[in-house]
Amino acid sequence: MTSTSASISISTGPRAGRKEWTAFVVLMLPLLLVSMDVSVLYFAVPAISRELHPSSTQQLWIFDIYAFALAGLLITMGALGDRFGRRKLLLFGAAAFGAASVAAAYAQSAETLIAARAVLGIGGATLMPSTMALIRNLFLDEKQRATAIAIWSSAMAGGIALGSVLSGVMIEHFWWGSVFLINVPAMVLLLALVPLLVPEFKDPKPGAFDLPSVPLSLAAVLPVIYGLKKTAADNGVSPIPLLSIVAGLAVGAVFLRRQRTRRDAMISPELFHHRGFGPSIALNALATFAMMGSAYFTTQYLQSVLGKGPLEAALWSLAPSVCVGIAGPAAAAAVQRGADRAHVIGAGFLTGALGYGILALAGTDALWTVLIGAAVLASGIVMVMSLVTDMAIGTVPPKRAGSAAALLETGQEFGGAMGMAVLGSVGTAVYRSDVKDSLGGELPRGALDQARETLGAAVAVAGKLKGRTGEQLLDAAREAFTHGMRIACGAGAVVLVAAAVLALVTLRRVEAAGPAAGGAAKAGDVPSTGAGVPLTGADEAADRGETVSEAAAPGR
Repeated sequence: MTSTSASISISTGPRAGRKEWTAFVVLMLPLLLVSMDVSVLYFAVPAISRELHPSSTQQLWIFDIYAFALAGLLITMGALGDRFGRRKLLLFGAAAFGAASVAAAYAQSAETLIAARAVLGIGGATLMPSTMALIRNLFLDEKQRATAIAIWSSAMAGGIALGSVLSGVMIEHFWWGSVFLINVPAMVLLLALVPLLVPEFKDPKPGAFDLPSVPLSLAAVLPVIYGLKKTAADNGVSPIPLLSIVAGLAVGAVFLRRQRTRRDAMISPELFHHRGFGPSIALNALATFAMMGSAYFTTQYLQSVLGKGPLEAALWSLAPSVCVGIAGPAAAAAVQRGADRAHVIGAGFLTGALGYGILALAGTDALWTVLIGAAVLASGIVMVMSLVTDMAIGTVPPKRAGSAAALLETGQEFGGAMGMAVLGSVGTAVYRSDVKDSLGGELPRGALDQARETLGAAVAVAGKLKGRTGEQLLDAAREAFTHGMRIACGAGAVVLVAAAVLALVTLRRVEAAGPAAGGAAKAGDVPSTGAGVPLTGADEAADRGETVSEAAAPGR
């Protein structure tokens, strides 16, 4: 290695071989299943209601407890993986996820199903950061790592869409519990193959575990996620969700202060030594904001505006995934060929804004406009997510990869909840105003109040009304929803244009490669042995918790 006053070159890490790529394919299993479990209940709810008779509150918890447990424990699980071993945590999570899937499939009561979904969330919180951190450790060559993370990002986005379709197919042919049993063979395969293919990685000198930060992180994350989800569900801001968000942010401030002032902090300040890490977290959250904000409208549009059945709507929603599968690897390839990363990320945001612009052109009978807009939007967002994920993971020391992955994914949870809350509220405000203006004097008071709540409620009310009145309500509600969607998509496009500018400003002259990641890095970003000496190959191996001989083994 050579150094100058301007920069220090770090040789790229050894290239991964067949064993590492095979391990990567195995690590895709938990990623797909965890992302699918976000949407796998979409079509199972009617059958679960008939069998288990949950109350309205219990039905909400059956849906939400998974996301709450996942979001609340990501930071804790990322830190545990760094300290005690990512492979060990992955195996624990796979066992918990598989066992909870069986419990959920054969649940005889709503309470049992809620408990099983909570354990699924805990398992998911171990699987997500573990897989991303292991990718960071398996792929030391910068180009290979970028390609792997691009595939990872595309698979995660596709898994959510696939989950709803698979749910519809399983419910059509089997009982509702079958949607959970899908997980079991994959988890058994994971438990069998991971010990054979995936080496253990952990921080060789982790220090004490900051136990008080665990409840603090939960108390910071969960109230904010709850408040945002409640705002989205209520289609507007109300006092209790707002107080919940404020309380979570207040605890979050205490949590962050603790992380800055303790040597054994759960989130090491070392993560933010590279200038690209913080912006990557923020830009990734904005990308998820856009993705989930659009999904709020497109799923309702396909079913309630176009009148398609749930399974048919889910199958149509898979169409944009074809473009998504190409976008991430294409963005990574462009950067590897010499394109400026900040410019490609900015272009991804602008592509997403274009997708929102296309969605804003949709009328009440515009299937292909919506599908094209969704495909363009999703392609741009996956371009962003793959590149900022690679930057965030590649710029931290390998021993901190679990914590970095957990922060990224926690930011995604915040961004997704914020997208549904903010854009959903914008669309709902327009919808309610339009419905009142169109039908204020033509419907009974109770019917009008119910129809103004949501488009789904309006469809239900229209079905009960006879003759022309029901048709007028349905037409007015669909037009009002589409108008609200157009306004919200316009707002989403503005957000993404601002995000593109933010990316160009914050990532200007920021190197993608960070500590021990390969490529060129600025002197201030290079990890040292304590005397300002750049990491050597032996130091890098020790940083991964390996011996030098392990790092130099064939295929590594």
